[in-house]
Amino acid sequence: MDTRPGEGGHSLAEMLVAMALMALLMAATLSMLQSGLVASGWGTRRVEAQQAVRVALERMARELREAGYDPASAGIAALVVAEPARVVLQRDLDGDGVIDTTRERVTYLLRPGETTLRRDAGAGAQPIAEGVRRLALAYFDRDGAVTTDPARVAFVRIELEAGRDAPAALMTTQVMLRNAAIW
Repeated sequence: MDTRPGEGGHSLAEMLVAMALMALLMAATLSMLQSGLVASGWGTRRVEAQQAVRVALERMARELREAGYDPASAGIAALVVAEPARVVLQRDLDGDGVIDTTRERVTYLLRPGETTLRRDAGAGAQPIAEGVRRLALAYFDRDGAVTTDPARVAFVRIELEAGRDAPAALMTTQVMLRNAAIW
């Protein structure tokens, strides 16, 4: 072996092996980063779906609890329509004994084939939640029996499922109609 003072270094074979090992290490790191980004995106979509469902469910529940509010004792019905994917409620917010269809009658609906839950308070159906997969409304009388008659409804169970991709959020609540004429 010829060794001359001051001329130390690595051979070409050593450099190629070192570069190959570095490339493998970088590929593994990139793969882990990519899977982390995918998991983060999945989690973000799930949180967004949960937030949309929670906000929509809270709003629906609050307005259903107000349904039938009738300070003038004019005989206002709490629910006008009680369907599996649509509910129409009303309440006399200004106390004049007359329902103003642009403010005091509210419809929640999920149209067939759509993924937008809508709220219509007389000015057109406005979206309140996107990416909704399913809205299921079940109606019960004061004895807990299932009913489809809006005049007999005492409780409403709302199931709302949302999520654009695999991470779906499903939330359920049951709401008592406090102001319904059946009490």
